[in-house]
Amino acid sequence: DMATMLVYIFTDAAVEQSLLQGILSDITDETFNAITVDSDTSTSDTLLLAATGASGAVVTERQGAFRDALHGVMLDLAHQVVRDGEGATKFVEVRVTGAASDADARTHALAIANSPLVKTAIAGEDPNWGRIVMAIGKSGAAADRDKLSIRFGDILVAEGGWVSPDYREEQGAAYMKQSELVIAVELGLGQGKATIWTCDLTYRYIEINADYRS
Repeated sequence: DMATMLVYIFTDAAVEQSLLQGILSDITDETFNAITVDSDTSTSDTLLLAATGASGAVVTERQGAFRDALHGVMLDLAHQVVRDGEGATKFVEVRVTGAASDADARTHALAIANSPLVKTAIAGEDPNWGRIVMAIGKSGAAADRDKLSIRFGDILVAEGGWVSPDYREEQGAAYMKQSELVIAVELGLGQGKATIWTCDLTYRYIEINADYRS
């Protein structure tokens, strides 16, 4: 879930190793471990955060501000990995709410974000919400079709497990032409939530990876 990357971040703040590791681990779950291009990872994936202490600024006195600044840097870098995915033309945010737990929400979100059928529908600008339901169903986490609702951006596409009576196909088709998309799923089971960022799967992705030689 970290794609293929080498990330080195440096701060001149003075931070104890144990505190720095704890902050880094927490933020990583919300950033680099919340992205996927094609679900594959590399044995070389590295995320390193080093504190030189050169400024003499002690983080324990401003831990919240330090965490917020680091989160902003890491989220921006994580998003850049997705935007730079092989052949990617769409940047997609997958939001899952109402899950039985945060872990279930993450499982559902990753199932949607990693589904080849969902990703190719996005590449083809096809508002195929049935493929999202499929991905939820195969994830293995708790779900009830009759409680599902799905939105493309602000457009309510499906509710109660079926197409919304107010939804029009041309609305979804127009929305899918945008370069940045939000797919939001409400499961109606609890308070669990998760967000994953991904991209589409295009012909260019196949060309790049079929022609590549190590």
